[in-house]
Amino acid sequence: MKPTPRTVLVVTSVEDVTANLVIEALNERRVQVARVDPADIGAELMFGATIGNGRTEWAGRLRTSSRDIAVEEVGAVYYRRPTPYTARFAGLPEHHRTFAATEAQYGLGGLLNNLVGATYVNHPAAVSRADRKPAQLQAAAQLGLAIPLSLITNDVEQARVFAAEHGPIIYKSFRGAPPTPGKGASAIWTQRVTAEELDDSLAVTAHLFQQEVPKTADARVTAIGTRVFASRITTPDGALDWRSGDWDRLVHEPITVPEPVQDAVRAYLQHFGLAFGCFDFALNDEGGAERWTFIECNPNGQWAWLPDADAMAHAFADVIVEGWWQ
Repeated sequence: MKPTPRTVLVVTSVEDVTANLVIEALNERRVQVARVDPADIGAELMFGATIGNGRTEWAGRLRTSSRDIAVEEVGAVYYRRPTPYTARFAGLPEHHRTFAATEAQYGLGGLLNNLVGATYVNHPAAVSRADRKPAQLQAAAQLGLAIPLSLITNDVEQARVFAAEHGPIIYKSFRGAPPTPGKGASAIWTQRVTAEELDDSLAVTAHLFQQEVPKTADARVTAIGTRVFASRITTPDGALDWRSGDWDRLVHEPITVPEPVQDAVRAYLQHFGLAFGCFDFALNDEGGAERWTFIECNPNGQWAWLPDADAMAHAFADVIVEGWWQ
C-alpha cells in the first residue's frame, strides 16, 4: 500500500511573499503544502485534536477555507511570520483581547509547535532562544568568530568609561522600535554615540554599546541546512548601517565565505537548534587578508531580496522535505 503523502505546513501571513518562493519550490517537487495563519482562528480557521485513551500524540484536523489537514500527517513546518494573535482580537476590550490572544497562543500555538516527528524550519522555541543579542554574541565568540567589544548596561558612568576607552562606539537596539500606532513598523538604526551624549536617562532600560568596527563592506550570509549563501554589500555613501539607506542603490556582489567562518556558522545553527539563519558580518581588509567580524544573526530573517533568492528557496525546500519525502 502506498504511504499517505505527508504535508508541509507553512505558518505565515497571507502577505508573506518570501514564503511564496519556498512554496513554489515545494510545488515543483509535487509536495503537499498547506498555508496557515494562526491569527485566522475563528470561522476561517477551525481545529480539533485529541490525545489520551492509548494515544500518545495529538491527532485531529485543521481546517481553513481551502485546506483540511490531519495534524498527525504534517511532516514539516515552515515557520515564517504569522500575524500576531492580538490582531485577530483587536476589536475586543483590552482585558478580553489579552485573554483570547493568550489562549490562542498557548492552545493552537502549543498544538502547532509540538507536532511529533515534524521537521521545523525553524521551531519558534529555537527562534526565541537565538533572537537575543547577548546569547548571539556569546555563542559567536565561543565558536571562534571575531565579535565587536560590547557592553550591555543601564549605568551611564560605565557607558561613559566604555566610550572614553574604546571609542568610537555605536549604539544598537536589542529589538528595534515597536510599531507606531496608525503608522506601522518603525526602526532604530545603528548609530554612533559619544560620551557627551550619554546621560542619566540610560538608567531607564538596557542599552547595547559596541566598539565601532572599521569596515570596507558588509556581508550577508544566509545558512540553510549545510548550504551557505553570501553577498558582499556596499553602499554608495558608506553608511554605518546599510539597512538605513536606499535599498535600490545597494551593491550586491557574490563573495566566498572563508572555511573557518562557514564551519562556525554551521556550528552556530547547531548550537541554537536552527535549520537556517541570516548572518551579518562586517568586512575589513587587514594587511591584504579580509577580516570577518560577526555582527548578529536573525534566526528568522529576510532573504528574498538577495540575488540568489531562487537558489535559496530550493535549499529551503530541500531542508524542509529531507528525511521523509520520497
